[in-house]
Amino acid sequence: MRKRSFIFSGLLAVLLLPACSEGTQLKQNVSGKAGEVIVVMDKGDWESGPGQSLRSILAVDFPFLPQREPLFTMFNIQENAFSSIFQIHRNIIICNTNPDLPEAKMVIQKDIWASPQIVVTLSGPDQESIAGCIDSNSDLLRNAMEQAERNRVIQNSKKFEEKSIRQHVVKVLGGSPFFPTGYRIKKQTEDFIWVAYETTYTTQGIFIYTYPYRNQEDLTLSRIIAERNLKLEKEVPGPLDNTYMTTNSLIEPSFRWVDYNNREFVEIRGLWDVKNDFMGGPFVCHCFFDRENKNIVVLEAFVYAPRYEKRNYLRQVESVIYSFEWQKE
Repeated sequence: MRKRSFIFSGLLAVLLLPACSEGTQLKQNVSGKAGEVIVVMDKGDWESGPGQSLRSILAVDFPFLPQREPLFTMFNIQENAFSSIFQIHRNIIICNTNPDLPEAKMVIQKDIWASPQIVVTLSGPDQESIAGCIDSNSDLLRNAMEQAERNRVIQNSKKFEEKSIRQHVVKVLGGSPFFPTGYRIKKQTEDFIWVAYETTYTTQGIFIYTYPYRNQEDLTLSRIIAERNLKLEKEVPGPLDNTYMTTNSLIEPSFRWVDYNNREFVEIRGLWDVKNDFMGGPFVCHCFFDRENKNIVVLEAFVYAPRYEKRNYLRQVESVIYSFEWQKE
């Protein structure tokens, strides 16, 4: 019933190696803003092959945002300026060129100077070999950085959790994400739950709903979007009469299978609009079978932040739906 090909795999837990230390030592908290990466690299490498390769992977446009924003915001630091103030940054890439090395390699470690931190070390005999190493490990590097950002949100969601929301969702669905402090249940009907964190000018929302499984076509892009539009027209009205949330029809959403944390699901990314109005923003859906394989479960993260850049808001709320766990039996 479930023939599929997987594009992404959760191998990063094995590859994020802990830093070596004697005994257990508490690390100070990381510094820096979400989505920032410090690259420790001399100016020549930054402006040539190694720097160009890193930017082609980590500074590309974040997918499906209304305005252009980079996947990560990168800052170049010279090696002689890499002092303790930078060593506690959340995301660090260090480039070492040494002609005595036989070949280039990439090592991913965590929590060397602070926690929760990721440190990627790129070493090689020359610029060309390091750039080649970056290019050949592009998916691993990008996924490691994404996973590090995601893990921080999930860790905080579990530490500062609105437990009552998860308990409520578990009763309805049999599993739930972990919702951090500030999220509230905004609406609930028979098969639809709307959870949101709202400020004066921003909304980070999560929709949780199901639709019946009939055949293999139920986990295709066309069926998922059709069900989404039906559900949101009914459950998510806009600010005026005859307005409601729907899927932007000008830009086709993306579709891929994901294998993450022993779960398999379809990921849909796209843009939402309000029909007959001018509101809009990005969304991400995770779609998967329930435990009895009778229904399709949809977890959708969306952002409305017309005054602000949206990358970090979306990454935060997307990480919440990544935290989904089935209730242990």
